Amino acid sequence: MVTLADVARMVAELPEVSEGKSYGNRTWTVGKKAFAWERPFTKADIKRFGDEPAPDGPILAVRVDDLGEKEAVIASNPKVFFTISHFDGFAAVLIQLKKATKRAVREALTDAWLACAPPRLAEEFLEQGPSRGRSRGAARAPRRPPGRARPGSRRR
Repeated sequence: MVTLADVARMVAELPEVSEGKSYGNRTWTVGKKAFAWERPFTKADIKRFGDEPAPDGPILAVRVDDLGEKEAVIASNPKVFFTISHFDGFAAVLIQLKKATKRAVREALTDAWLACAPPRLAEEFLEQGPSRGRSRGAARAPRRPPGRARPGSRRR
C-alpha cells in the first residue's frame, strides 16, 4: 500500500516540482503543468459506478503522454491503474494507492513528470542516468517521452 505521504516523498525527488492545491486537493506541477494530483471521487463519479463498488482509499491521478499510453498503462495492471468516464479523451490515469506498489507509483510519477516537464529539464533528467528518481532495483529506466525533441534538434 502506498500513502499520499509516500507520493509526496517520491515527488520531492524529482527536479523543479511545486506543490499546490487545485479544487482543494494536493497537486504537483513542473513547468506550470500539473502531472499528479489527489483525485477523490465526486458524488457524480460514484453514481457512475452504479452497482459496482467504487475503488476505495486514496486515489492519485497522473498524466501520461497520450491516449495510447493510457490504454497500455491500464492494461499493464488493471487492479491498480484505471480510468473513469470523466477522464475520457484525457491523457491521464487514476491509481488506487491502496493496491499499488511503491515501485509502480514511482514509475508512474516519473513518467508523468517526463510527460509534463519542459523539454530541456526532461533531457537533463534523462542524461543523469536511469536510477535518478527510481527506487533501487527498478527494472525499467526512464524513457524519453514520444514527441520530445532531442537536444539541439528542431521540431517540425
